[in-house]
Amino acid sequence: MTASKPVPIIQVEHLSKIYNAGTPGEVRALDDVTFDIHGGEFMAIMGPSGSGKSTLMNMIGCLDTPTAGRYLCDGVDVATLDAEQRAQLRLSKIGFVFQGFHLLPRMSALENVMLPLVYAGVPRGERAALAEQALAAVGLGERGRHRPSELSGGQQQRVAIARALINSPPILLADEPTGALDSRTGEEILALFKRLRDDGHTVILITHDAHVAEHADRTIHIRDGRLFDPASEVTR
Repeated sequence: MTASKPVPIIQVEHLSKIYNAGTPGEVRALDDVTFDIHGGEFMAIMGPSGSGKSTLMNMIGCLDTPTAGRYLCDGVDVATLDAEQRAQLRLSKIGFVFQGFHLLPRMSALENVMLPLVYAGVPRGERAALAEQALAAVGLGERGRHRPSELSGGQQQRVAIARALINSPPILLADEPTGALDSRTGEEILALFKRLRDDGHTVILITHDAHVAEHADRTIHIRDGRLFDPASEVTR
C-alpha cells in the first residue's frame, strides 16, 4: 500500500491580485501564481522591487485576500474565514519578521517578546518564563532586560525572531530580514533561520538579494506578478 504524500503547509493555487480592476489604471500585482511549500522547508521568494513579492507575502501572511485563486494555510482555505478568524490563524500559524525589527523602544527585549502572548490570552505568570526561553533559543538569554537602543542591529533582529516564535507558529515569514544588517550579522541571522528549519519550522524568506536567497533550500522567482524560471527566461 502506497503511503499518501504529506499535504503542503502552504498551497497557492492560481492566485491573482488585481487593483483597480476594469479601469485604465488596472494593476495585476499577482497573475495566476501557483506553488506549494512543505512543512520544514526553507523557501526563498525572490524578485526586484515592484515584482509582486510583497503582495504575495501579504497573501501568505493572511494580511490581504486575493482577487482570484485559492490559498490554503496548513490545510485551511483562507477565503472561508472572516477577518477575526484570519487574525486568529495568523496568531497561531505564522510568525512575522521584518527588515525594520518593529520593536517598541520603551520596552525591554523581554517585554517585546512577551507582547504576542498578551493577545493570545496567555496568563501573566507564564509570559516571562516563555519569553525568557524564546530569547535563550536565539542566543540572547542574558539580554532580556535591555531596551532596543542598548542592542546591536543583529541582536534586535534576534529579539524580533524570538517574538515571532513565541506562540510556536509552524511558519516563519521573513520580509528582507537582513536588509538593515551588515553582511556578517546577516549571515548569522540566516544561519539562525537554518537552525529553525532544522527544528521543524517552515521558513519563508522574501528577498531581492540572490546571495541571501542562496541560503534557502529552494527559491521561486517572481517578476511582474508572475513566477518565472530565470534559467530559461520562460514565464510560467
